[in-house]
Amino acid sequence: MPELATEASAYTDLVGRHYRVRDRYDVGREKVREFARAVQNNHPAYRHEGDAAKLGCNGVLAPPTFAAVIGMATTQAMLDTVFTGYDLSQVLQTDQLFEIHRPMVSGAQVHTEMKIESIRRVRGNDFLTVRATLLDGSGAVVVVGTVTIVARVGEEIDPDIARLVEGLVMHRRDTDTTDADVLIPIATQEAAAVPPLAQSRHGMAVHTIPSFDDLAVGDQLPVGKMQLTRGDLVNYAGVSGDPNPIHFSERAADLAGLPTVVAHGLLTMGLGAEYLSSWLGDPTAIESYSVRFAKFVPVHATSPAQIEFTAKVKSLDPERRTATLLLSGTSAGNKLFGRALAQVQLT
Repeated sequence: MPELATEASAYTDLVGRHYRVRDRYDVGREKVREFARAVQNNHPAYRHEGDAAKLGCNGVLAPPTFAAVIGMATTQAMLDTVFTGYDLSQVLQTDQLFEIHRPMVSGAQVHTEMKIESIRRVRGNDFLTVRATLLDGSGAVVVVGTVTIVARVGEEIDPDIARLVEGLVMHRRDTDTTDADVLIPIATQEAAAVPPLAQSRHGMAVHTIPSFDDLAVGDQLPVGKMQLTRGDLVNYAGVSGDPNPIHFSERAADLAGLPTVVAHGLLTMGLGAEYLSSWLGDPTAIESYSVRFAKFVPVHATSPAQIEFTAKVKSLDPERRTATLLLSGTSAGNKLFGRALAQVQLT
């Protein structure tokens, strides 16, 4: 397949720049619990300290995609302050990667740094890849999240969409601060060094149900079935801070060319994390989890959407006792992921 021709973006000079989020994020126990409920992550370690302690955690365990809550606010701040030329109503997320260097738990104080990894302009769209590094109070890397979004450029905002967004999108600005206060440019040498994932996780014990010794390349995991209702979408929008009205407004979905309201990509990704965690029996065993989004999950007003997950073992690393899993999700006959991979550690 021939590669698409790329052009220079107006923001190309920003590639490689680093920023630090001025304020820290305090991981609260109740926030972890409500997020776990929103993404239907059901392991008891997400709710109870005693169960989390059995997995070696000194607080309630945050689900594998919890970093999206922190990343949502910081990515939005970057769009508001650095990439101000984009029509925010026409920004779409295409890829998401979480690398979990150590479990995130309630009580943690998280500091965030961001780096603009790349910017490509293809057929009038800018593809932006931004990496967020989440650090604990000691400066150790906890989670690295990398997101790719596509933004349309050079088009006027549809007046109908502008009016709709103004009347529907939840208020998100803090009147006591300005966007310029959120991000601080820093020199490359000031940015935290990110160690290899294997180095960060060296010596970490997991307690999985499947054993590494019982797996072979090509093995299929059991099918998992989940569902989403409109209530689930509204709940996730509030918990995650994602204001896009295509996830709760029929009118917004129609203007966006969608057949009906659709689920958030990161909500679908969160359900996939539950599928993996349920099979593993230990959510801390998920080392990395990446998704390239292909299709939305349509969620109708009167019936829940049905989602089916499957996975197979793509490769095995006997030295580290890790497996790479190729994940698949389908709904209403549509393949949800262009590509989804998870690397997991096994007993």
